Amino acid sequence: MRSGPLPLLLPVVASIVVSLAPAAAAAEAAATVGPVLWQPSMNVFRRFGVAEVAMFEFYGDVLGFEQLATLNPGAGVGVARFQAGGSELKLTAKVSDRVYVPGGVRDATGVRLLTFFFPDESALKQRFERHGLAAPEFKPAGPAGRRFALVTDPDGQTVELVVVPGAPAAVYEQIEVGLTVTDLKKSGAFYRDFVGLEELTPVHDPVFDTMKHSFRHGTTIVSLRSFGRGLPADTGSGGIQYVVSNVDAVDALARERNVSVDQPLSTSGAFQLRTIWLDDPDGITNYFAETAQSRAVRADE
Repeated sequence: MRSGPLPLLLPVVASIVVSLAPAAAAAEAAATVGPVLWQPSMNVFRRFGVAEVAMFEFYGDVLGFEQLATLNPGAGVGVARFQAGGSELKLTAKVSDRVYVPGGVRDATGVRLLTFFFPDESALKQRFERHGLAAPEFKPAGPAGRRFALVTDPDGQTVELVVVPGAPAAVYEQIEVGLTVTDLKKSGAFYRDFVGLEELTPVHDPVFDTMKHSFRHGTTIVSLRSFGRGLPADTGSGGIQYVVSNVDAVDALARERNVSVDQPLSTSGAFQLRTIWLDDPDGITNYFAETAQSRAVRADE
């Protein structure tokens, strides 16, 4: 039995173990939901309290988004879907267990702004006028002839229209979901380090005279703005939806990171959906859905 050299090796082995531990911890800390994001975009949903015909006219006929088949998950809840660039805008009625705060982008935390991109200012104005609405007042918005206008939808929610003439098709496929948040650092960590979105370089937003911190997945950009810590929280007007290939992985990481769970992991037999609803640091819903189609790619992960 050879026991002599062993004590000499122990410090070396211990050194290797110690040196590997920080790397293992870093790898574990780097884990995000990103690898199971299946759809190359996010969807956004908005709850409203006015007649649905007015909302459908505004987002369909006026803004020009194609209306898709309405989902009816039951309990009298209908979800109207519109193809907005590479994403879906999902409209549904307000529910009683959420908090809604009226006003603009600066008046509350939550989903406070949707930004859409268009090639033709004149055509957009004409659609507003044909439907008896005042034509948007566009102003210069940076390079390449960009112009912007702020309007409100029939429910009083702010919408930003950005005209970019002659841009590549990919520009018009984008939408921006504007979140007003309390703490940019905490919110940024959630969308970067938990959800796994690509962090973009912060820019000054001349429209609201503040810094905008943006995070991208495919054709959708989540943009964070902060106007102080004393704002009320709007947890009902909107939220973000992700289609994932493995919702169990989202659930497990949420438990590990102590992410707030709004609605726990559940299954809907009608649509073969498995979902979990999580809250970001301001209580904004981040809804992860595993569909029959996205589930089928698990074998390739």
